[in-house]
Amino acid sequence: MSETTYNVTGMTCGHCVNSVTEEIGKIDGVTDVRVDLPSGAVTVVSPQEPEVAEVRAAVEEAGYELTA
Repeated sequence: MSETTYNVTGMTCGHCVNSVTEEIGKIDGVTDVRVDLPSGAVTVVSPQEPEVAEVRAAVEEAGYELTA
């Protein structure tokens, strides 16, 4: 299993967390998404590390920005 942590900006509440979690969770192979709201850290768990472009697109679909 791969655990990759990304930084997401713009999240301010539980709804934000849910939106990001839901969109990233749609990526093929993703088994878990953990979001730390205060830091903006989003950890994605999957058998193989997902393409950054896929994660970026999912975060943007949720209305936020992937910064790293």
